[in-house]
Amino acid sequence: MKNFFKSKTFISILASVLSIVAGLIIGFILLIVFNPPYALGGLKSIATAGFSRADKLAKVLYQAAPLIMTGLSVGFAFKTGLFNIGATGQYTVGAFCALVCGIQFQLPWWVCILAAMIGGAIWGFIPGICKALFNVNEVITSIMFNWLGLFMVNLCINNMPKMLADFWGASNKDRTGALASANPSAIIPKAGLDKLLGSNYMNISIFLTIGIAILIYVILEKMTFGYELKACGFNKDASIYAGINAKRNIVLSMVISGALAGIGGGIYYLSGTAQYTIVKSLLSMGFNGIPVALLGASSPIGIIFAAIFISYIQVGGEALQPEYAKEIIDIIIAVIIYLSAFSLLVKNILGRFFKGDTSNVNDEGAAAIKAAPVAVPAGEKSGESAGEPVGVPVGEPAGEPAPGDTGEKAVPVSDADVNKEEGGDQ
Repeated sequence: MKNFFKSKTFISILASVLSIVAGLIIGFILLIVFNPPYALGGLKSIATAGFSRADKLAKVLYQAAPLIMTGLSVGFAFKTGLFNIGATGQYTVGAFCALVCGIQFQLPWWVCILAAMIGGAIWGFIPGICKALFNVNEVITSIMFNWLGLFMVNLCINNMPKMLADFWGASNKDRTGALASANPSAIIPKAGLDKLLGSNYMNISIFLTIGIAILIYVILEKMTFGYELKACGFNKDASIYAGINAKRNIVLSMVISGALAGIGGGIYYLSGTAQYTIVKSLLSMGFNGIPVALLGASSPIGIIFAAIFISYIQVGGEALQPEYAKEIIDIIIAVIIYLSAFSLLVKNILGRFFKGDTSNVNDEGAAAIKAAPVAVPAGEKSGESAGEPVGVPVGEPAGEPAPGDTGEKAVPVSDADVNKEEGGDQ
């Protein structure tokens, strides 16, 4: 039991729970500041609204699906030693590819999902190849490609009349056409879940994303390929020395991360309830993947629960109206989300507390190595087994100098000293 409390799993879970509690406490304080009479009721809404009705639960799962994918995108890169802050750009490009296939080319939903995956992978490939070949920091290139992706998508949609809503009978030109009228076959199947939960938001996407998360877990934890990716993240030089192709793995890590974010974009906009709106601001779903990954400790399984939690408090925040303005609700949700992201810091503090010192986690391994018995070659007797002190050659008494040894330490002599002595002898 004592070992369980010192385990990484327990410390990670406890860190996430404490971070969530801290975020909720700060959120409650803000509720008191903005509207004291409704503060307690507001906190109750945040905590219970997501499960209060079946349609609310459907919306929680609907919003959690793309969050799982962007969280996996960021978390996968974290596991391999990279920081994929470009998930929002990959998410946007993936959504664009899915919508083009669905509206422009009238393809079925599963082809659109594959197109979204390829689009996101391509957008992740470029920062990856820059990092691998030219050692360009992936954070810089990813941020640049967030904006490049946004403006490229806006430009392309504006110049594709069939993509716009007014082509399909709507009055607005600032968004893509509704899939219900443009191509119903591009909508992700609902499999009767919409009738079961009484909400048009519900479809099979939550099950698809959970399946992908489990697949990523198997790749990272149970396969040689995942081991090599993580090894490059832990120590690139040691991986190269061990024969691992580090450059290839850096590129593959960013490609897989981009593909995951791209699938998230496709899943969200192929739900049949969302339309891509042409705006000049980055989509928040990609950035929300960062606190999801941190809260889930970059574990694919942890990310599933972290994404559901983030989606849950977002739905709970919507229930605060009309007592609180929408902007205040956004502030409170942001505080809870980003305080939750401090779980990594809390994890390090808890790790030191439960281990009882400030040593790092590798000290246990070092202690085990020191305690391990030293192997003795066959046919030889160790000093200890012969009744002699360890480290002293057999047959020579301890504490006495070996033959020819005066017991004095050699002192380095400079060339000048040698010349001086030679001159004195002469």
